[in-house]
Amino acid sequence: MQLKNYQDLQRDILQNLWKIPNDVDLIVGIPRSGILVASFIALSLNLPLVDLDGFCSGRVFETGTTRRRKNNASHYRRALIVDDSSRTGEALAKAVEKLNTASNALPPVTTCVVYGTSTIRDSVDIVMEIIDAPRIFEWNILHHPGILKDACLDIDGVLCHDPNYLENDDGPAYLDFLKHARPLYLPSHPVKALVTSRLEKYRPETEDWLRRHGIVYGRLIMLDLPNAMERRKAGVHGSHKAAYYRSSSATLFVESELHQAHDIARLSGKPVLSLEGPEMCMPNSFSPKALQQRITNMRLLARWLRGHLGDKSVDRLRAIYMRLPRVKSKSL
Repeated sequence: MQLKNYQDLQRDILQNLWKIPNDVDLIVGIPRSGILVASFIALSLNLPLVDLDGFCSGRVFETGTTRRRKNNASHYRRALIVDDSSRTGEALAKAVEKLNTASNALPPVTTCVVYGTSTIRDSVDIVMEIIDAPRIFEWNILHHPGILKDACLDIDGVLCHDPNYLENDDGPAYLDFLKHARPLYLPSHPVKALVTSRLEKYRPETEDWLRRHGIVYGRLIMLDLPNAMERRKAGVHGSHKAAYYRSSSATLFVESELHQAHDIARLSGKPVLSLEGPEMCMPNSFSPKALQQRITNMRLLARWLRGHLGDKSVDRLRAIYMRLPRVKSKSL
């Protein structure tokens, strides 16, 4: 699983600016992530910027003092329609269709994405970088329904800020923290599971905070120990989270602390995203846990295939596979 963060985005755009045609003199961003990309391209090339709806209505954003242009989209030679990423090119196709139905006279357009899959080369004019799935982007991790439905999220340091030393007293101060914790990254779509080292005895307060902040989740996994002192003695923060993650069908864990993320990846055999960085922590491919997870993944795939294709189809596929020639490695 490949992670692209904001620094990667900036670097990849700068390295691919040469792909933009010389006659482009207006940058158009598709909301929302496309606006981020379009703004950076416009600043880098010192070109005017507009959002898609503004472009359709014929207006352009003010350009400040470094560039003077008329604020009418029809006065430009060529517009670059930009989005951050695309798997199918569908969003860009809808944008172009919207332009074709606009009442204003608009300049010709060139479509562009920073990150695209190998399947959209023919449907998008400019693909700056080819990145096939699985992939995730820092700017939309917690707002992508396809990611969140198969993800486990930590709570403290992800959904809300971590308690400080005084708040973490396992008493009145901690209860006050649980009630008034400041939100950090609130997911926009349902999450498969929330997996936290908070103690089970604080479930009512935790569930109340999640409800008040509109967080929808499948399961809430907490640590079943009597108090914070026992939790510190046990030192099972990472192993507790890894145990559930390993046994679940989740494909990503989002953790706040980097050292815990490495532990969870090592113990679960699955990728873990640490928001400290951010950094994607991958398990050792040949560790026992990783190999065990591969076997589990294959079993889950077989179960899914039988459910959707039926036993006869799966048996037929297996028979075809067994008849395939095996390549024997040559001895050195």
